Amino acid sequence: MRVFQLREPSAAPIPLLVDSPHSGLDMPPDFGSAASVEALRSTWDAFVDELWGDAPALGAALIAADFPRAYVDVNRREDDIDESLLSEPWPTPLTPTDYTRRGMGLIRREALPGVAMYARQLGVDEVQRRITRYYRPYREAVAERISTLRRVDAQVFYIDAHSMKSRGNAMNVDAGALRPDVVVSDRHGTTANARHTQFVAECFRGQGFTVQVNDPYQGGDLVRSFGAPAGGVHAIQVELNRALYMDEAQFTRGADFARVRSACASCMRAVGEYARTLT
Repeated sequence: MRVFQLREPSAAPIPLLVDSPHSGLDMPPDFGSAASVEALRSTWDAFVDELWGDAPALGAALIAADFPRAYVDVNRREDDIDESLLSEPWPTPLTPTDYTRRGMGLIRREALPGVAMYARQLGVDEVQRRITRYYRPYREAVAERISTLRRVDAQVFYIDAHSMKSRGNAMNVDAGALRPDVVVSDRHGTTANARHTQFVAECFRGQGFTVQVNDPYQGGDLVRSFGAPAGGVHAIQVELNRALYMDEAQFTRGADFARVRSACASCMRAVGEYARTLT
């Protein structure tokens, strides 16, 4: 099974990488989840790789996972593991975060609130295989592409693309709250220059979307791991409200899908032009 897709730029390169770590839905044969297909799909960033699919034509590389986040989440730390999921002790110390406590660590405990991901415990070898076969190769691809960009340009951008439910559920910090159209985050200015983050936010505001910065999302582990604003790498997470572009119940593209894709393309084009002014 393919781990991810790397779509190379087909136009003059710009200092931008886009990735979609949660838009994969190919189920590995050893998954063994007890959750329904509908529950698993609720964890899926449906069509996000398509929404940002104009990246190569605009000069940016696009990396998209083929495996689902429900299997192993590359946007978590490698040691963010819930010990209750394991049938035996983990061989090294674990540091579970609040994500794990809410059931959404490296290996998810729940697909939805009260819906268990597994009816069994997992062996250490199972989890390690997911890390070795899927998690690390994906992250290595992101690291390699950022390094390649940085060798050419003094300032580069990394957009980590996601989708969010239109309303937070009991597993979220904003349970029950309606969400804006777009959330842009940089872990409060630690993964990107705050001015650059605001530029991305304004790109979407200028196209008529409601945008919040670092609320309710502050940015996951991918931007934390790769963002280094002092070193010229600006990692920004972008969450798109699913209600903008899809039917959340049916998991189908909505009437405004093309409009949202066009907005993403406009943002990438603007970021590419903006980045060139920073060198």
